Amino acid sequence: MEAKKTEEVLLEKMKELPLSYRQEVIDFIEYLRLKTQKRETLFLSEKSLARDWLLPEEDEAWKDL
Repeated sequence: MEAKKTEEVLLEKMKELPLSYRQEVIDFIEYLRLKTQKRETLFLSEKSLARDWLLPEEDEAWKDL
């Protein structure tokens, strides 16, 4: 579904909900947004940390664990 159509469907569905449920939808959207940010942060940090983790010295330090 194209972005514009998706937005229209979301807005229409929101309008159909009682006001008391609309805040729950907003909260869920915020949860999804934060979840996406965390996932992106994890992927970005993995690349930068790999430089330090993937060293022979690190393997030696952790070999007995």
